[in-house]
Amino acid sequence: MASLQPVRGTHDLLPEQNRLQDYIANTAREIGELYGYHRMTTPIFEFTEVFARTLGDTSDVVTKEMYTFEDRGGEQITLRPEGTAGIARAYISNGMQQMSPVKVSYYGPMFRYERPQKGRQRQFHQIGAELLGVEQVAGDIEMIGYGAHILKRLGLWDDITLELNTLGDPESRAAYRDVLVDYFKGHFDKLSEDSRARLEKNPLRILDSKDEGDRELVANAPLFSEYLNDHSKEFFKGLTEGLGDIGISYQLNPRLVRGLDYYCHTCFEFTTNTLGAQGTVMAGGRYDGLISTMGGPQTAGVGWAAGVERLALMVGEAPAGARPVALIPMGDAAEAKCRSLAQTLREAGVAVELGYSGNMKKRLKRADKANASRAVILGDDELAKGVAQLRDLDSGEQQEVALDQLADVIGKK
Repeated sequence: MASLQPVRGTHDLLPEQNRLQDYIANTAREIGELYGYHRMTTPIFEFTEVFARTLGDTSDVVTKEMYTFEDRGGEQITLRPEGTAGIARAYISNGMQQMSPVKVSYYGPMFRYERPQKGRQRQFHQIGAELLGVEQVAGDIEMIGYGAHILKRLGLWDDITLELNTLGDPESRAAYRDVLVDYFKGHFDKLSEDSRARLEKNPLRILDSKDEGDRELVANAPLFSEYLNDHSKEFFKGLTEGLGDIGISYQLNPRLVRGLDYYCHTCFEFTTNTLGAQGTVMAGGRYDGLISTMGGPQTAGVGWAAGVERLALMVGEAPAGARPVALIPMGDAAEAKCRSLAQTLREAGVAVELGYSGNMKKRLKRADKANASRAVILGDDELAKGVAQLRDLDSGEQQEVALDQLADVIGKK
């Protein structure tokens, strides 16, 4: 093998990139806890049925994108392509309905075999949140507010638009589905091959088709809003009024859909025009039929997920971390003392840069590269007096500090 490279669609997260993704994930976790959502982790792989049943056998994810394999025990296993199905499976497996309402967040890698492009990889990362057991529209309002709060904290809000639609209740959805099937049957010869396959099983997914011919047909398709019953209209009215209560504006997007029958009512996406074609940064909605579809009890649900790589493209870089203090020993005795001093300072919560070799000039150069704020210079003379020279590397000012007071002096700045 001439050269070792990562598998296509995967990439190494070098320290700076990893710090940026951790910053995004930790921001989401901290804000989630303000809303009562706590981090939950499910396995990276599940039985294939978990995803085949929840994503639908006509979805691109199931038909084209899942990483599925047979393990040594003969079981069909799939690397998770998204987070909601695993959370729903865990809800059933662990009898979590006894804990209702269940409020969880998650963060981790997902896997889809698709064409790699900007902000989209075959191994990628998502943050997400799920609220299970709440039928009231208050849950949808809270979930959208929670997602918006994260985008605000990350400094992205000025470039974000909330797009909103309603999918109605099952009765409304069934009525619209019949009308939609009749409409597309009248244009069957113009539909793409994928959309023809979806026409009977999953017609709403045609509304989300990227095929140009399909999009022309979709532009003239009947609108969902014309087939909403009173209950669905009232639910959506409660949602829009609630968003007004928390100061979040939105744009109606009547073509925003979720193809599977367990989705209902709220459907939303936070989008941006700063990432080119990959405009969705966070998407979610209500899925009251998901848990029962998987064989669990009838359970209301609403959630969202966001791609961390896309958010990272928008954020750019993580805020600067704490600047370290550089220890610069001159001589063997000072070297030994600096090792113990470094341990003391680190245990006191101070970031320390301690080089492994070199003269004073080289160590100061390394300290500058590490963006150290101060340098502790220690030689034989200082050791004899029980002091160190503490130099401010920004101003150049230097003071003598007793060794036993060093941690306190450094900690005060």
